[in-house]
Amino acid sequence: MDPAKSRSLTEKKPINCNGFLQEDKKDSSTALSRVDRGRSEVSTPPLESWREERTRSEEDNELNLPSLAAAYSTILRALGEDPARQGLLKTPWRAATAMQFFTKGYQETISDVLNDAIFDEDHDEMVIVKDIDMFSMCEHHLVPFIGKVHIGYLPNKQVLGLSKLARIVEIYSRRLQGKEPVIVDPDCF
Repeated sequence: MDPAKSRSLTEKKPINCNGFLQEDKKDSSTALSRVDRGRSEVSTPPLESWREERTRSEEDNELNLPSLAAAYSTILRALGEDPARQGLLKTPWRAATAMQFFTKGYQETISDVLNDAIFDEDHDEMVIVKDIDMFSMCEHHLVPFIGKVHIGYLPNKQVLGLSKLARIVEIYSRRLQGKEPVIVDPDCF
């Protein structure tokens, strides 16, 4: 066998675990958060970064709306349309507002949702919630896609309010991301 091929078969590949790249499952301190990946070489432990990960505020939405609408006007012109024609007069603003809504997951954190929704329970069997609707935007084409999410977790004497699971799905799905299915490695927990 070619030495280069055998080396590539034995090399460790990064593991994608809950949106974090991990070189070694046992050492989560080397993980980069999805938001920071590609922008920074600074590591963020996944167990801490997910709680406060917010990249856009309501004020940011208001400040960025004019430039986002201008970008949509540019797109319309590049497509050969006239943004000043009657049917398109408000389209750039509507499209900009819609894009902010479709990506509103950047405005909330898990801490915003969880607040006091974790309850002590004498329950240690797996909790499974199926068929949570999700809506997201493809990061490659900026087109919407939909799906169903199934969540299972071992409560370890604490349970989360079921409605909060749907809210967590909404926070993470209302962001730009790939459409490929997410498979979570159980060793991540």
